[in-house]
Amino acid sequence: MKQKTIILPAYKRGYHLITNIIEKEIGEMLPQTGLLHLFIKHTSASIMINENFDPSVRVDLESAFNDIVKEDMPYYTHTIEGSDDMPAHIKAAMIGTDLTIPITNGRLNLGQWQGVYICEFRNNAGNRKIVATIID
Repeated sequence: MKQKTIILPAYKRGYHLITNIIEKEIGEMLPQTGLLHLFIKHTSASIMINENFDPSVRVDLESAFNDIVKEDMPYYTHTIEGSDDMPAHIKAAMIGTDLTIPITNGRLNLGQWQGVYICEFRNNAGNRKIVATIID
């Protein structure tokens, strides 16, 4: 088993493909077969697998989640960090904090149209950390 913490740059709010960053950071560590587990160490951002080709998917994800989880709702009590804070926690709870991806022939075995995303829900977030664990 191998493990590495990947520090991502600060991203603006939205959905951002990070497959290339993940592959670059762990490429030399990949076995012929195994599993890659990714865990984001934050409560206001998520990681997921989704469409990697058409950028309009990212725009639509942002629009849909903003419609489902609205800001400035009168029932939010966790508001000290701004109107995007509690919605960010809700969205992170909905999407999740981890992924498991098979490794085949020394490469991530993603589908043709799949990519790894960081889902940044805060308006002014900093760097995000992802723990990558390789199980062979």
